[in-house]
Parts: sequence; structure tokens; C-alpha cells
Amino acid sequence: MSIRAGTSGWQYRDWRGAFYPAGVPQRRWLEHYAGQFATVENNATFYRLPSRDTFVSWHDRVPGDFVMAVKASRYLSHVRRLRDPAEPVRRLLAAAAGLGGRLGPVLLQLPPDMRASPALLADCLAQFPAQVQVAVEPRHESWWTGEVRQVLTARNAALCWADRRGSPVTPLWRTADWGYLRCHEGDGAPWPRYTAAVLQAWAERITAAWGPGEDAYVYFNNDPNAAAPADAAAFAACAARTGRAVTRTWAR
Repeated sequence: MSIRAGTSGWQYRDWRGAFYPAGVPQRRWLEHYAGQFATVENNATFYRLPSRDTFVSWHDRVPGDFVMAVKASRYLSHVRRLRDPAEPVRRLLAAAAGLGGRLGPVLLQLPPDMRASPALLADCLAQFPAQVQVAVEPRHESWWTGEVRQVLTARNAALCWADRRGSPVTPLWRTADWGYLRCHEGDGAPWPRYTAAVLQAWAERITAAWGPGEDAYVYFNNDPNAAAPADAAAFAACAARTGRAVTRTWAR
């Protein structure tokens, strides 16, 4: 059990030269990434659900200790807005099963204008088998209620902690025996990097909330200017200084 730090996606052209050596072709970027980090959050699945064969290909291209979190399709979260979730959840899981043991949590990010509906959320979460970890990222303040917290806790679904410009934009609820944090944009320099003080603060929050026998996933979504891999590596160093086990990260 450990803290897994990585980035939200890996296919960013402006990372060439900063993270990807110039001699590594784009078709080999996942293999290079997986040699530097032990986890990634796949955001591309939000826009278009790949085939099972594509997930199998990703499985075959990464080491056995690698974990890929998968962002649920926008069809489920933004088009249907959690209504009638059984079919889209089934399709997602059938395709993502191609990852086998490399499948990590499923991220369910809700639209920023979607107001709280604990009943819809409970119905959606009920479609996932108990062994599938689900992180939920609501983005409307109406979700911050005791009833919503209870729905998440009952399913052992993690409230996705989120940061923007160095400050939490969600409550820091522990709703599961595992954690999930997304860092969207730092307020450091150069933009959109995070400052050392903010990274240290998040490392302390994570290690205080989840003990040595529990997993926590931390992803950096501030991809411009290759800020994300740099901050993921810096965060991992902060977490390691607390004495917690941290999976491999980019040795810059």
C-alpha cells in the first residue's frame, strides 16, 4: 500500500524535450512514461470510450506494477447526467476490463452546473461492482452535504479532493479507505507550477488522512509547459519525507 503520484494523461506534445527525450517517438511515449511513473489518470476516455482491444494494448505496454485510473465517459456524466447509468457503466467496465490488473480507480467527474442529487449518485455507484474503486469529483457547491457524504461512504467511494491555484476547492472528507487527489493548476512560477509549500501541505494532508496500509492516488492535471510531471515528482519527494511509501517518480 502506498501513495501513487502521476499525471492526468501522457500525450502532450509540449512535453517533448522537457519530459520525453527528443529521440523517443510518440508511439512509445506510454512506455517511457511508465518507466518514470507507476500510475497515470487516463483522461482521453472521457471524450471517447476506446475499444477493449485498446485497453489490452495499454495493458501490454506497461509494467506489472503500473496502475491506470480511467475517467468515465462524458456520456454518463455530462450527457445523461447520471440518469439511467446501467448501460454506460456496463460498457465502460467491459472495455476497461482489458487492463486486467492494471486497472485503477474510475474517476466520475460531474458537470460544474450539475446540482446535487444524492439519489442519482447512489444509483450510479450501485452499478459498479464492489471491487471497482470509484472516485467522484462534484463541482457544484450544492453537493457538500451530509447526505452526499453518506452516499459516498456507504459505497466506499472516494470524494475526489481537488485543488486549484494552491487551495482546496472541495471539502477534505475521508469517505473511503483510499484517497484520490487532483491538482488542476498551481499558483507558482512558471505557470502553472505548484509551489513547494503547497505540495508539502498536500503531502501532509494525504498522509494524515490515510495510513501506511491504505492507498492514495494523486494526479497533476496542470499539463502546460510540462508542469504536471515536474510537480508529480516534487510532490512524491514531499510525501516520501513524511516516511510514507511512494511509487517511483521521475528522477529529473
